[in-house]
Amino acid sequence: MPSDTERKFRHWQTRTILATMVGYALFYFVRKNFSMAMPGMEQDLGISKTVLGAFLTANGLIYGFSRFLNGLVADRFNARVHMSVGLVLCAASNALFGFMPELVAFFGISRTMGNFTAILALFMGVAWLVNGFLQGSGFPPCARLLTHWIPPKELATKMSVWNTSHSIGAGLVVILCGYIMAHLGSGDLGEKGLRIDAWRWCFWIPAAISGAGAVVLYATLRDTPTSVGLPELPGTEIKLRQKPQKTEKSAEYRAFLREKVFCNPLIWILATANFFVYVVRFSVLDWGPALLQQSKGVTMTKAGWLVALFEIAGIVGMLASGWVTDRWLKGRAHRTCVFCMAGATLCAVALWLIPGTAPTPALFAVLCATGFFIYGPQALVGIAAANQATKKAAATANGVTGIFGYASTALSGIGFGYIAEHHGWNLAYIVIIALSLVGAGVFALMWRAPTHGYAETTDNPKPETKAGDAG
Repeated sequence: MPSDTERKFRHWQTRTILATMVGYALFYFVRKNFSMAMPGMEQDLGISKTVLGAFLTANGLIYGFSRFLNGLVADRFNARVHMSVGLVLCAASNALFGFMPELVAFFGISRTMGNFTAILALFMGVAWLVNGFLQGSGFPPCARLLTHWIPPKELATKMSVWNTSHSIGAGLVVILCGYIMAHLGSGDLGEKGLRIDAWRWCFWIPAAISGAGAVVLYATLRDTPTSVGLPELPGTEIKLRQKPQKTEKSAEYRAFLREKVFCNPLIWILATANFFVYVVRFSVLDWGPALLQQSKGVTMTKAGWLVALFEIAGIVGMLASGWVTDRWLKGRAHRTCVFCMAGATLCAVALWLIPGTAPTPALFAVLCATGFFIYGPQALVGIAAANQATKKAAATANGVTGIFGYASTALSGIGFGYIAEHHGWNLAYIVIIALSLVGAGVFALMWRAPTHGYAETTDNPKPETKAGDAG
């Protein structure tokens, strides 16, 4: 690649990475705001914790399904338009969510009626389900964009940096909504009558920020290198096994998807492993405060800080795992995942065994180590799937792994809560340990898999490594 062309390419590559990081962080602005708004919704509207928890589970399940559907679309559609429009629609659904009490009142249901809370909860549940479906338009366009702009040998490092976007977005919106709950709104929580109060602003303000961000996102992104007059990445040219034609037929593309995604055992191994990664991650993230308070005697304030550090340590873990993958494991992200899940298993054992009387720094260290190890696979599964499916089917492959990841909410949400409530926290710890160990075993099934699937797709495949270096 000539020097002028390479400089232009690096400019657009950096621009794409930064724009998609900001854009994906904004998707979290209109998703993770819900958790901060829940206490206000419970007190103001009378919606129970169980029902609010059901909202979260339903949102997670529909999100996983939507990621799969959007993955099919993203591989064939302009990612710039796809992501920008999706973010606008998520912002609109959040803005509407804040007006739900007025919408229910529009249909003649007042707070004085006995079934008001049930009807309002139904409306809100449907609205948050719609938001979960729209959220699926966030990651698949990013997977398409990044695999078109980043070569496979750099993907683990650079996409690990990119993957910090969801932790950044979640952290910022929690801070923002914490300020909103403390300073905005009118009247006391629980006061009867339709009014503007703090929990609504947790939806309206992030919606406004995300809507504005979507406009900037559309202005900043470009779909592929060829759309700005640049050549495609060297070494990622894809030729189907059928005779090349000027216009690729749909039948040929479907055959390609079958080969690289739906009939590719490596994708299904990654998807299954992703289920266990997400169960462990969501169990700690969602249940961490209650688990630490009730099983270790930690105050809720301290428990909140511990879980926050779990997320921060996860950012370090994502960056480190990407660097190790490219630097030491020649891009084999699946091997890094084996080591990370083994580390997460040991951390889960340590968390179970450490007494509640242990010094606070010891608990901090264990939670940070857990976040460090579990967020490595969380970032690398998408990278490994994109490499195995190639850039032509990266979004579809990530849609498959996403379904398995968010199907975990059925176990990490309702299932984990049932275990803790009826059998105690000790069994809950054992379940986390067992699932971490199983996850490591599943990743190990593809230990000898190649770094990527490009060589298998071309007409003249070249060996990826020298003889004796295929292990």
